[in-house]
Amino acid sequence: MATISFQGKPLNTSGELPAVGSAAPDFLLTNAKLADVTLATYAGKRKVLNILPSLDTPTCATSTRVFNEKAGHLHNTVVLVISADLPFAQCRFCEVEGLKDVIPLSTFRSDFAEVYGVKLADTFLAGLTARAVIIIDEHDKVIYTQLVDELAHEPDYESALAIL
Repeated sequence: MATISFQGKPLNTSGELPAVGSAAPDFLLTNAKLADVTLATYAGKRKVLNILPSLDTPTCATSTRVFNEKAGHLHNTVVLVISADLPFAQCRFCEVEGLKDVIPLSTFRSDFAEVYGVKLADTFLAGLTARAVIIIDEHDKVIYTQLVDELAHEPDYESALAIL
C-alpha cells in the first residue's frame, strides 16, 4: 500500500506500482468499441500508461492533452489513457478535444487498478485510480514509474518522456 494525498488529506492505494525492471503485469481493459484489450494487444510497442481518476476532472483532462501533444508522435509508442470512466465518456472527451494520439481505456470491468497497485482504497474516492505514469518497453519490461504524490497535481511529463 502507498499513501498519497488529495487536497492535503491522505489517501491509500491498494498496493504498489510494478517495480522498474520487472515484467509488466498483464492487464484487461476495455476500449471505445467495448472490446477487451490486453498487454499483448500492444506487443512490440512501447506503452505509456497515463493512469488517472477521471477525464471529468481538470487535472486528468490536462494530462491527457499534454501526453497527446508530447508523446503522440513518438516512434513505436502508444499512449494509453486509463481511467474508471466508461468507454463512451472517454471516447466523447477525446472527440470533443480532438485528441487522436492517445488511446482511452476503461478499468470498469477489470482488476487493472488492483494488479497495478493504483486502486484508491479509502475515502469517497475509493475504487477510482490514483494518478500514475508507467512506461513499459517493447519487451514488456517496466522502465519508468511515477505515483503522483498529490492527486490534484500533474505528473512529471519531462522525466517520463526523457525515458523514451
